[in-house]
Amino acid sequence: MVRRAAPLTRPRFRRPVPPAALTTISGRFTSRLHDERVAAWLGIALGACFLVAFLTGLVSHFMQHPAGWMAWPSRPVNLYRVTQGLHVMTGLAAVPLLLAKLWTVYPKLLQWPPARSVLHAAERLLVFVLVGGSLFQLVTGVLNIDYWYAFGFFFTTAHYWTAYIVIGALLIHIANEWAKTRRTVMTRPQDGLKRRAFLLTVFGASGVVVATTVGEAFSPLARLAVLAPRRPGIGSQDLPVNKSAAASGVTALARDPAWRLTVTGHVRRELTLTLAQLQAMPMRTARLPIACVEGWSAEATWEGVRLRDLLRMAGVDDDAGVRVESLERYGLYRTSQVQPPHWHDPLTLLALRVNGEPLDLDHGYPCRLIAPSRPGVMQTKWVGRLVVT
Repeated sequence: MVRRAAPLTRPRFRRPVPPAALTTISGRFTSRLHDERVAAWLGIALGACFLVAFLTGLVSHFMQHPAGWMAWPSRPVNLYRVTQGLHVMTGLAAVPLLLAKLWTVYPKLLQWPPARSVLHAAERLLVFVLVGGSLFQLVTGVLNIDYWYAFGFFFTTAHYWTAYIVIGALLIHIANEWAKTRRTVMTRPQDGLKRRAFLLTVFGASGVVVATTVGEAFSPLARLAVLAPRRPGIGSQDLPVNKSAAASGVTALARDPAWRLTVTGHVRRELTLTLAQLQAMPMRTARLPIACVEGWSAEATWEGVRLRDLLRMAGVDDDAGVRVESLERYGLYRTSQVQPPHWHDPLTLLALRVNGEPLDLDHGYPCRLIAPSRPGVMQTKWVGRLVVT
């Protein structure tokens, strides 16, 4: 019996299957919320929060570190209180928005291959910078307002310069995605119920975060501010305290009966005044807030000597600046500069009393600066010397 040879056939080669992590994984995400419309609406809200936070952050920075040509006005009285409160609130509102945005788009963040071309690689790198910078700003910002400095760098400097990186990446991203976002938002979907519920939940979460912290800056809602690290009305003399006299190392110096206030520098007449001599001068009253860079603010009634009255006694020129020095020996904010628009303002005081009582030691006894529309770190406590520059 003759056996026939089997017909020659081409061997079949199966295409190798790459590991699961290297495949295109968009098909694994079955939720209909991972779509462009949800991402577009979240992106619009997030972009608005970031832009407002950036602009109000610039106000805060340049109030504390003005350029040589800048002279911030002293009015309106609540300018810094409003802008810095808005800065912190929009930053907090952005936290749920960013988390929801990342959840919506992360299938695209994990796509393979990571880059299809040089241009696509540049776009992916831009997104990486935007996401990383945004997370950095929000995480460190939340830690800062909670006074938890778990990082080894100076928050203010890092936060300021990273803001430029984030806002630059955001503006480029908006330019790249504008046409697609506009088309997506303007097209009415056939089924929008799940999307609408998801977006309302996310926006509601942002609203809850704001509602439970805004009372730290808006006193009528203080009772709702359960998440705020500082609330109006809580603290000695009904005012919160960021840094105590003991922590600043000034307790003995502030209580020293030999304490004197000195006015020196470019003056026609140097002054050295005791606390009793200050108290004997005409007293003025001003209703002004302490507005902190962490977003909280609290209003109080202050009583003391007008700074302009004291400087005119020393024969100071009208265009002079004044450096206010604390009894603190160390610290970035142991001095502050008062420019002519502020020291000419009749509301700018060297306060000796607050809310009808002599200043508490933690609020700057025996003498502190209080002026309209200035960051709290520039409302120098435990004043010992005025240097006219």
